[in-house]
Amino acid sequence: MQSTPNVAMFSTQAYDKTSFAAHPLHANIKLSHFDIPLNAKTISLCQGFDTVCAFVNDQLDEAILTQLHASGVKHIAMRCAGYNNVDIDCAKQLGMAVSRVPAYSPEAVAEHALALIMTLNRKTHKAYNRVRDGNFDLNGLLGFTLHDKTVGVVGTGHIGAALVRLLSGFGCRILCYDPYPNDGLKALGAEYTDLSTLLSTSHIISLHCPLNEDSHHLINQQTLESMRDGVMLINTSRGGLIDSRAVINALKTHKLGYLGLDVYEMESELFFRDHSSEIIQDDVFERLATFHNVLITGHQGFFTVEALGQIAEVTLENMIGFSNGFKQPFANEAATETRFLIIP
Repeated sequence: MQSTPNVAMFSTQAYDKTSFAAHPLHANIKLSHFDIPLNAKTISLCQGFDTVCAFVNDQLDEAILTQLHASGVKHIAMRCAGYNNVDIDCAKQLGMAVSRVPAYSPEAVAEHALALIMTLNRKTHKAYNRVRDGNFDLNGLLGFTLHDKTVGVVGTGHIGAALVRLLSGFGCRILCYDPYPNDGLKALGAEYTDLSTLLSTSHIISLHCPLNEDSHHLINQQTLESMRDGVMLINTSRGGLIDSRAVINALKTHKLGYLGLDVYEMESELFFRDHSSEIIQDDVFERLATFHNVLITGHQGFFTVEALGQIAEVTLENMIGFSNGFKQPFANEAATETRFLIIP
């Protein structure tokens, strides 16, 4: 393997360039930035590179991976934790390495989930606009007290666990669902239960699980019907966990009282770009945006200075580690096997 990775980074934003350039390891790679997503129309740009650095909405299906492999790309370096957009089986067959950033400031996403909860509940976004217009009327701003409310956390990995720790300070009753219970969270008073009990009991439900075949449209018409009337649903994980059309129906019937989204199942056509001067063609998204009790942010849960620094560090270490055959240990203590989904 060569010692200096030659990397094509797709879906690059200005903050990506800044955070990667600020890290000392940046000097050890040759990095070319492309501010467009990786897909069938842009794959020709990958000629001459041995590594592709991709993000959550880049296309890495069988057709793309096959073409990347043919052009000499040996390593897909995801600069995020999720990899549901990567055809892992195909990469394995092709002998391509796939790496990720398994944990980067999980508190950042957990705090954003809490911000969505608090904003939807106390309607501070509406109060802000009212007061700026000289309107101090409180009607329509009524919230509820979080203390003693039951909050269901689906998935207690790094981010879900961070949210549990935050919510414990509010005096909430916390229900958790995860195949691998966290004893540390139990010590805080969190209770592990089955998914159906969590969905039917919780006043607030927050999703923090990966997207796969089993979890796709985890929130659907049937699971929505099992929930309390007026429940609050928060998703800062992956858009595909929620059936958007089913959620729209649940909002119309008042089954859902609040919806907070930082992700959306068709976000690849919308997020991380400015569409303010365009007519958005996604009718499902536009319908969601019309509800007064829906709050949508554009996948910004990870967006803190600390998280960007950690993403840059681990991604650069992954690139250099693979290129050097893992001869030098990582400075960051995260285990290699959790970073690399495939090591040929």
